[in-house]
Amino acid sequence: MTMTDESRLERWIGHSVARASTPRGATVVICIATAAVTVVAGLLMTIIDHDNFASLGSGLWWAAQTVTTVGYGDHVPGTAPGRLVAVLVMLLGIGLVTVITAAITSTFVARAHRIEETPSEDATADQLRDIAARLERIEAALNRRS
Repeated sequence: MTMTDESRLERWIGHSVARASTPRGATVVICIATAAVTVVAGLLMTIIDHDNFASLGSGLWWAAQTVTTVGYGDHVPGTAPGRLVAVLVMLLGIGLVTVITAAITSTFVARAHRIEETPSEDATADQLRDIAARLERIEAALNRRS
């Protein structure tokens, strides 16, 4: 398959994976994917379990509560296919919370690590003085040999 044979979806997925190489990019990709799954799950629930989810609004409300792991329980799937969708949305919700928490934590840790690695002006000045003193000793040693 050449680059021109890729579908629009494949290009979008490739671009999204490349963007997800940073914690912020991964968070954006996961949020978009979760939002899409939430909307699809809400729509799907109104179709396959219409007795319990008579409107798209109730399906979306249920999907949002489920994916965020809030789970008020005011809307509950009553059919086996509805429960299967619910399990998938629950697992996705757990993944969403976990990955976003990890991405935010990773950003804070990386920022703290960069701050620790950045030498202060005093430390840099001390290092330059040490280097200058070493160079003077080397030059003095070389001059004694000549």
